[in-house]
Amino acid sequence: MKVISLNVDELIFKETEKIVALMKKSRNRYINEAIDFYNKHQKRAILERKLQKESEIVREDSMNILNDFEEIDYGD
Repeated sequence: MKVISLNVDELIFKETEKIVALMKKSRNRYINEAIDFYNKHQKRAILERKLQKESEIVREDSMNILNDFEEIDYGD
């Protein structure tokens, strides 16, 4: 486990304190779970952007191939 120093906005801190008290969970556990959740969310967002970019590349290639096929004279 790593120890870090963290500056938190006052309103966020107060809200967090209320929530951890209601949940009967330690602040440390709550913050670890929040960071884990946010990391997973960010990984999904990064993957989504990567897939979107690769999809655009494939779309361009597919359109080029389609155009090539349309230009073929099959000699009806």
